[in-house]
Amino acid sequence: MKSRKMFGAVSLVVVGILFGALLVSGFGLVRPSMADINLGASAPPVNLDADATSFSKAFIEVAEKVTPAIVQISVVSKTSNNPHGDFFFFPFFKDLPEAQKGSGSGIIISEDGYIVTNNHVVENATSVEVGLYDKRRLSAKVIGTDPLTDLAVIKIDADNLPTAYLGDSDNLKVGQWVMAIGNPLSLSSTVTAGIVSAIGRGKLGLIRDSYGVENFIQTDAAINPGNSGGALVDLSGAVIGVNSAIAASRTGTYIGYGFAIPINLAKSVAKDLIAHGKVSRGYIGINIGEIDYAMAKSLGLDRPRGIIIQGIVEGGAASKEDIKEGDVILKADGKEINQPNELQSYIASKSAGTKVNLTLFRDGKEIERSVTLKARDEDGNAAPVVETGDDEDESESSSTASATFDALGLTVRNMTSEDKSLYKVDSGVLITDVESFSKAFDQNLGRGIVIVEADRKKVKNVNELKQIFNSKKGSAVLLKVQDREGNHRFVGIEIPE
Repeated sequence: MKSRKMFGAVSLVVVGILFGALLVSGFGLVRPSMADINLGASAPPVNLDADATSFSKAFIEVAEKVTPAIVQISVVSKTSNNPHGDFFFFPFFKDLPEAQKGSGSGIIISEDGYIVTNNHVVENATSVEVGLYDKRRLSAKVIGTDPLTDLAVIKIDADNLPTAYLGDSDNLKVGQWVMAIGNPLSLSSTVTAGIVSAIGRGKLGLIRDSYGVENFIQTDAAINPGNSGGALVDLSGAVIGVNSAIAASRTGTYIGYGFAIPINLAKSVAKDLIAHGKVSRGYIGINIGEIDYAMAKSLGLDRPRGIIIQGIVEGGAASKEDIKEGDVILKADGKEINQPNELQSYIASKSAGTKVNLTLFRDGKEIERSVTLKARDEDGNAAPVVETGDDEDESESSSTASATFDALGLTVRNMTSEDKSLYKVDSGVLITDVESFSKAFDQNLGRGIVIVEADRKKVKNVNELKQIFNSKKGSAVLLKVQDREGNHRFVGIEIPE
């Protein structure tokens, strides 16, 4: 009997031990306390060094310091178009209402309430409301707009506002880290980061005016609808651009890169708008073009540099000075110029009446000339000067009537009296055919264009053009060409041996 009791007691102990083991074995019969739960590894896999920690801290500090100076702008607009114009076009609405609501961003540039934004954000606005970082919402007045740069200034009635520091966009470098701060897609106070992908971007067609200034900073920091008018800042917190547009896409949203207006241009425009309500911009009064390798060779330049003056605007500032068609502008006030939009952007920051010093390349020499900028409305109809002369008309029967230059892919013929009257020229040869992907094709020459000069000499007929081409074999020839509307430009074309 005693042994049976002993056996029973031992059995109970064994069962207790087994049952206890089951409870703690993870079958879920008993849950551990919060204090006993350990998730993940015990330490991060990488220990950040001081440089990496400092780099991350720079983004954090910039976001904290700059974001309060960025506002959200809500606009009611009386336009039949999208409030964002051609920048963000939504094709889903065929019959848009007379009044629409849009939104964008802005940068506070003064403690008493001046804010810079994009023109396309507030264009045709009937009412503008600004949302501040501290949640206040205030009505705003449009002080002035400048469609040619897509900039505008608005004002709210407030004091002691946080202001952004406006930096120097001339010192930007490709590859530099930047941050875009704004209110995209109605998401307030959004920060994205990337690098400067390119500078001096033009020919984008974002400003549809022949006088429009396109000299954008390109960045891969995400910019979406609503970011327009927000800040592009460097890692010191300096605003170096005003976010303006995204690359066109089917969705109207970010596809890898966006564009910002350089802050140096924005500062000069904002000052004019605040002081006068409009921009009193000066103009040189010239038509300009880019210089490629063939043109540089034909002009006698050591390499493609500068920009060529394609035409002089009648009555413009340049027409009063010793500045000629075919001159190459190398510098403006000592600043090197290598793209047409670089000169446009620089001149756009100057007021009418300002004197600008130009370094020109002419006939193999560098010369200095100065020009006093005039206001745009003083330039008349801005028609380029078309030179005509008293050279004796030479009948097409007196020389070869037509010729094909196979190496150039170019066919020309002599002009009839009717042709000359139509084009308003006294001499030249008419292009009748251009072979696809030929040298002539690559220089945008085409049927119906007149070659009026070659190697800075007037061309009367096909034979004269032949002689000039033959004398330049292995080199390049500068051509002056004109279309039916009277627009003319210079073209450089290489002549094979």
